[in-house]
Order: sequence, then C-alpha cells, then structure tokens
Amino acid sequence: MNVKKSLAGILGKLTSGRFSILFIILGLYITLSFLTRVVFLIWSAKHLDFNFIYLLRAFATGLIFDITAGLSFLLLYAVYLLLFPKRWIGSWVDRIFTYFYLSIVLIIIFFSLMAEFPFWDEFGVRFNFIAVDYLIYTYEVVSNINQSYPLPLIVAVLIAFVTGIFILLNKTGVLRNAFSDKLPMRVRSIYMLPVLAVAFLLLGIMKNKQADFSNNLVINELGKNGVFSFFAALRSNELDYDTFYPKLSDKQAYAVLKKTLLQENQQYTSGQWDNISRLTNGKNEIHPNIILITIESFSGEFLKAFGNKDNLTPNYDSLANQSIFFTNLYATGTRTVRGMEALTLCVPPTPGNSIVRRPHNEHIFSIATILRQKTYHPYFIYGGDGYFDNMNNFFGGQGFDIVDRDRGNPLSEQIETHRYNIPTDEVSFENAWGICDEDLYKQAIKYADKSSSAGTPFFQFVMTTSNHKPYTFPGGRINLPQGDRNAAVKYTDYALGKFIAVAQQKPWFKNTVFLIVADHCASSAGKWEINIDKHHIPAIIYNLQQPAQKIQRLISQIDLLPTLFGYLGWSYNTALYGKDINQVKPGAERAFLGNYRTLGMLKNNLFTQIDDRKRIKQFVFTTANQSLTEQKKLDPALADETVANYQTASERFKNGKMRAR
Repeated sequence: MNVKKSLAGILGKLTSGRFSILFIILGLYITLSFLTRVVFLIWSAKHLDFNFIYLLRAFATGLIFDITAGLSFLLLYAVYLLLFPKRWIGSWVDRIFTYFYLSIVLIIIFFSLMAEFPFWDEFGVRFNFIAVDYLIYTYEVVSNINQSYPLPLIVAVLIAFVTGIFILLNKTGVLRNAFSDKLPMRVRSIYMLPVLAVAFLLLGIMKNKQADFSNNLVINELGKNGVFSFFAALRSNELDYDTFYPKLSDKQAYAVLKKTLLQENQQYTSGQWDNISRLTNGKNEIHPNIILITIESFSGEFLKAFGNKDNLTPNYDSLANQSIFFTNLYATGTRTVRGMEALTLCVPPTPGNSIVRRPHNEHIFSIATILRQKTYHPYFIYGGDGYFDNMNNFFGGQGFDIVDRDRGNPLSEQIETHRYNIPTDEVSFENAWGICDEDLYKQAIKYADKSSSAGTPFFQFVMTTSNHKPYTFPGGRINLPQGDRNAAVKYTDYALGKFIAVAQQKPWFKNTVFLIVADHCASSAGKWEINIDKHHIPAIIYNLQQPAQKIQRLISQIDLLPTLFGYLGWSYNTALYGKDINQVKPGAERAFLGNYRTLGMLKNNLFTQIDDRKRIKQFVFTTANQSLTEQKKLDPALADETVANYQTASERFKNGKMRAR
C-alpha cells in the first residue's frame, strides 16, 4: 500500500507539480518526433526495404535519440528547477524565466520539426553537414527560405503554436501548480538528479552512427533524430581518415594506387614510393580556349537520351548529338563543392568536408597547374557571392581570376588574385543564389571577348545557379510556371541554348571548346547509403572539331578534364587521380562516389563501399533496375584499390603532398 502511495505521489509531482511543465514538454517533443518518423516512413516507403525487425529497431533507436534530444533542450530548465530558491518559487522572476526559457525551447522544437520536412524532401535524410553549412551562409539561406516558403506565415504559425501551448497549460492548471509547489531542494533533488543523470548518460553514450545498422538509407535515417543528427554533424564535419576508415599500410596503399593509376601514355617521373607524378605523352597538341560550364543539379534523368519525355532540355539534347557525349558518367558527390573538387582537383571525394571548403587548400596541384603550363588565363565565373562555400578562396588559391556578385564578403586577404564584381546594371534578374543564367552567360561572353582581344587563351569555369530552389528566373522565357524544378531545368536549358547561339557569332568561337557537365544530381534520396543512380550525370565536349560520338564506357567526374586534355593532345606532368578514359584499358574503368561519411568505388558492376565504422562492403550493381545486392565474400583486390585511393588522397591533402611544386 505504501509503495502504491509513493508511486502515486511521485506521479502526481511529475504531472501536476513543480516539474510538470518539464515532463509535459518532453512528452510533447517525443510524441511529435514519433509522428514525424511515421510521416517519413510513409513518405519514403518506395525506397524502403521492409523488414519488421529493422523497422522496430529503428523506431526504438529513434525513441532513445528523441529522449536524448528532448532532455538536452530542457537540461538548463532541469538545473533551474533543482537550484532555484524555494522562497522565490512563484515570484515574478520565476515566472519570467519560465515563460522566456520555455518559449525559446518550444520555438526551437517546432521550428526544427517543421524544417525537417523540406530537408527530407530535398535530401531524403535527417539534418546533416549540409544543414550545418547552411548556418554559416545566412544571407543565401535566409533569402532562399523567404523566396521558397511563406516565411511570415511560418513565423505566425510558430507563435500561434507556442501561445496555444501556454494557454492550454494555464487552462489545465499546470502553470498554477508549477508556481505554487514550493518543495525544498532536498525533495527536488530526488526528482531532478535522476533526470540530469539520465541526460548526461545518454549524451555520453549515444552516437549518431548507432542508427546506421542496415544497408537501407531510409531505415537508418528513421532511427535518427534531426536535432541530434545536426549536432553530430557539427562535431564531425571533419573526419580523419586514419581514425575512422579501413586502412592499408601507407606503402601498400601507394603501391596499389600506383599500379592502378597509370594510364597507357604515361610513365612515373620518380621511383619514390609516395610520389604519383607522371609524364603524359600527347600528340598533335592544340590550345583552343576552353569554357567549362557546370550546371547546377543537372541529373541525367532530365535528358531525352536517358528516357525523359517532357522535352525539358531540347538545347542540350541537340548539342549532345553534335558532341562527344559521355553517357555513363557519375558525379563524385551530392553537392556543388564536390563537383568543383572533382572537376578542378580530379581526386576522389575525401571524407568530411570537401577540400573546397577546408583551410590550407591553396596552391594544390589542379587543372589550373596544368593550364598555367599551357599559358591559359583561368577565370571562375559565378552568379552569386563566391564567399558562399569558400569558393572564392579556393579558386583564388589555385590562381583563378574571380568574377562574382559581391555582397560585401571580401576574399581572404591571404589570397592574391583579381576579383571582378558583376555590376548591378548588368543584372536583369536575381534571387537568393545569384543572377539568372542568362546574365551569367553574358559575363562569360564579356570576359571571353576581353581575353580574345588581348590574344590570350582563356579557360572559364562557369557555375550556374538557376536550377536551384526557389527555381525562379526571368518571366516570358518558357511555358512552365515559376518555382518548379522542371521549369528551372527548362529555363537553364533555354539560357544555355541562347549562350551558345551568341558565342557562335564571336570570332573566338571556332577556336573554343565547351565542356558542359552537371555538378551533381537533383536528388540523392534512395534506398542505399549511396544511391548510384542518383550520381548519374551528363557531360558533353562540344565544338571539338571531331565527329560526334557517344562514350559509353564507365567514367568518373574526376576523369573529365584529363580526358579533354587527351583530346587536345597535350603533353604535361600530372599528379591528378583523374585519367583520360581513352587511355584506360578495357575493364580498368572506375567511378568514385561518396557522401561526407560513406565512400565507394564502382568498377565492373561491383560497388565497393567503405564507411567511418571501418567497414568494407561490396555490392553487385545491376544497371537495369539500379539495384544493389550485397556480396558475402569480398573481392580483396577491389577492396584494396578502393581503400588505397581514398586513403592516399586523404593522406596527401593532410600532409601537404597535394601542393603544386
């Protein structure tokens, strides 16, 4: 009987006493997080490998993460309830702090849960390093949110939710009881010390990777909590390869790399075990101007050649029929900075942040090193502020001149380069991410004219932005509505066609080659940690003065520029990982794909995957239905080749071996 009374007393204190608000808000957060998980489950059912045991485990793991996150929100309030003097309970100080702190907590809870839905829609995952990055670049992100969603309505809804919670707490007497229950600290410690102990215990033992127990991405992400995942990404935005990933000895890794890296027309310039410098022997060398157009989020699935029936890309489709068209090409990552890294540094996507966003990334051996050998003038032309994602520092550090839309974020003083601002009177349309593609291409024409007049061969890295949410562009161009992904794709294609038409009238056109490629796909969501079909992108080399052809061999994004240099017959020294596909033996083709934690190599329809739990897995990739089937027995040679590429790339950047000498 006494036990029952004690339990009833404890329950009463938790639900109607001083501590009731804490446990009610904790219960509310756990309930809303559960409902969010159910919605995501239904939303992504088509990508789900249904396994009841795995689903049960995901929801159980998610519950623990929800409790951990909820207690973290309320940790300070729990300490406050424990230590606040008894005689002041119910005073105006107590009321002001309680209302203020809990209002902040509720706003964060509601906003974070609301924000998870568009993030899941865009990326198919919980908050990760992308969300962390977005906090840094507030202008672009806040403007994008404002242009994509009804921000005043969102704020009003948040305020209404918080106000509604307090009205409900007041009407049910919870607030009155919380401000009148004057317990001594000795009694309060009986309730709050276990809460604090559980909170600190969970924060100490819970790791985000504990949710990654299956091969199915949806299952793993369902088992996570958005807020917990956000802070986990904040802590692990940089991942040390040696600490987290499978390894070979350094000498073995370089031996494997050097055996597989050499292409048919190359020889090593040094016998040193960790020196990968090679001499590339070309024939009939030519030096046309080069314009590299990198199109934002331009998936292969948008093209007619890959089955699209919506006629979104008539200009690109037409150019592809006149070009060297790469039909079996894969992007290294799922973000613009990964595409930039692949196209300029020609290295596999090392774990954590892209090298573009890391410190000490200046003067790396890159395509700019080779272009300087050939006396080219390199430009980076971007319609937004190149401060975003550290683009200006990166490209400036490789010797590019910068053309961008300066919004008051100057280049680092350590980077010595020229920066040209796109003036307002040359902008007809602009959104959160930058000027429209038409205006961007006018800048490319402007600086091509400038270099041509000076008699200098030029290289332009042109980065578009119109095919990015909020998907807005000048009116009257196409027959689809603003704010729609397909419309943005069609406008992007329209602007490209207009640019090529203008370029064709220029005296420098006949001596200019255009490499037109995507930075990454429009979406990466799917069943797997890495969804290979969500890395499939198009690329063409246009105006090469060679017969049109389709290259159906497997090729990685890091191979595009070396392949272009091969078509130009260049002889040059290289320390790039990328290879000229036309100088690769049949069967030796490979493509590197990764996200910030999971990395892989596709070769001969076998995908070898490594992750930050030191695991190596291999899957048979079936192109017909884009499926992966896990192999029980590893192919050791492919496992070693995968590890060797990623390990040495990480080691070379970390120890300064990537620097141009």
